[in-house]
Amino acid sequence: MKNLQKFFFAAGLMIVAACLMFTSCTKEGAQGLTGPAGKDGTNGTNGTNGKDANETCKICHTATMVDRIAVEFQQSKHSWGAAAFEEAGNTTCAPCHEQKGLVYVCQNNTSAEFLFSGGRWVNQYTVAPDAAIGEIGCWTCHSSLHTTYGESDIALTSTSAVPMTMWGGAKSINLPADNGSSNLCARCHQPRPLTCNNDPAARLLNYDSLKNFPNVVMYDSAEGAVNKYVKPAYRMHIHYGAVSAVVAGVGGIEFTGDMAYGNSPHTNAASCSDCHMADPMTGIAGGHSFNMRNARESALSSSTTWNFNGCNVTDCHAADPLSKTHATWVNTRAGVKTLLEALAAKINACGLGHDILHRDASVTNLWWGITSNNYDGYLDIYSSSTNPAGYWRDPYNTSAANLAKPKFPKLLNVQLGAIINFQFCLREYSLGIHNAEYVTALMTNSIKALETAGW
Repeated sequence: MKNLQKFFFAAGLMIVAACLMFTSCTKEGAQGLTGPAGKDGTNGTNGTNGKDANETCKICHTATMVDRIAVEFQQSKHSWGAAAFEEAGNTTCAPCHEQKGLVYVCQNNTSAEFLFSGGRWVNQYTVAPDAAIGEIGCWTCHSSLHTTYGESDIALTSTSAVPMTMWGGAKSINLPADNGSSNLCARCHQPRPLTCNNDPAARLLNYDSLKNFPNVVMYDSAEGAVNKYVKPAYRMHIHYGAVSAVVAGVGGIEFTGDMAYGNSPHTNAASCSDCHMADPMTGIAGGHSFNMRNARESALSSSTTWNFNGCNVTDCHAADPLSKTHATWVNTRAGVKTLLEALAAKINACGLGHDILHRDASVTNLWWGITSNNYDGYLDIYSSSTNPAGYWRDPYNTSAANLAKPKFPKLLNVQLGAIINFQFCLREYSLGIHNAEYVTALMTNSIKALETAGW
């Protein structure tokens, strides 16, 4: 009996042990048994030493580079005078006055055409509402900053040819020097369009008609406002950025006359940066100030200091260096000023005793000193906000103060074309230095066209 009990007891222990072993194996089998650690493998081959990423940052971020550029840029009108805050949210002004606006039109290759929409012709050169913001800065011209952290980061936002908004894209500006870098400047420094504001469809003014049909009446107060094309007003103008069109020799009203239209060597051989970013700086002229003269907005005078370092280089004027007393500089500017005075006199003749061109003798006039009478390119028409002392009546203002003014005189196509050319040649600012051949032909032939029309 005792032997039988021992047998069953031993058999029971064996069953329990078997169950425990089965349970343990099942559990470990689900997770995988951990074996003993293996021997260390053979060491791999050492990799090639990489380049220090910080070295690419030093392309810009050094005390002699980015700090210097930042200080120079403080002296630039792009920094302190580009109206970024005033024009924020304005989708039509944003392409030039807002950082995101300029990047937007460059990256989207925005058209300069006028398209018919909602019964009107609409200028397409605008930006999306969320792109109408941003103060002009480094990312405006170098929109790839801090992307690859290499030299490609400082590439320009755009260097492609620029369709002219003034001409609805029918003409373009293309300045080839320095791999087209000046085309980025031309994006903003170009004339703006004049539209037929008395036309319900708001068509773009046909500039070719100004030269092809010079004696057609553009405006006549005696005939009222019906069927006329533009509204003569204080700010009837091409805006302020005529310079790139002048440098390229394109976009003016090219009346047929005694002079052929040509260009100076600057058109193909020089870039904006060659002269406007010249090193070393002279006061606040050169570098990222973009200034040619050592002055902020003071009037031109004999004491003005210029930075000619970009002009007097090999392949340009090195053999006969320019200065503000050099005959080429002095005579070119004097000749263009004389033509500006003569063209202004012809334009003002239609006032029959009183100028139609506006004068401004204050230093707030950006073109103070360019002409003897300090014309600014506006018309001397009354405006309660911008020209309250204006001599001529605004044809579409019914206030008592305005109606007390004399009616604005009749304006022919040829006279409007001459006004546009005067604005071109005044507001390019350099008195012909940018492209003496083109501005000389524009003004000489405008004077001839006015004389042919009886003025």
